Amino acid sequence: MKKLSTLFAALAVLLSDMMCAVVAYNYCDLLWGAKYAGYSAPASTAFLYAVPYAVGIAACAVLALVFKKRALPKQ
Repeated sequence: MKKLSTLFAALAVLLSDMMCAVVAYNYCDLLWGAKYAGYSAPASTAFLYAVPYAVGIAACAVLALVFKKRALPKQ
């Protein structure tokens, strides 16, 4: 169970890094598009991409804690 706990903790960290990259790229794209290409959506809508990543990060963190508690020996 300890390996699963470590795996889900690492997955949560990787998802947070991916979330930052995706949101930053889309924010820059929407900012440029609003300024030069005539996009009607504001750049702040790029933060909507963070919602599914946040759900995934929370799920991975909860699973990591559950597996960590199961791996601890009973006293």
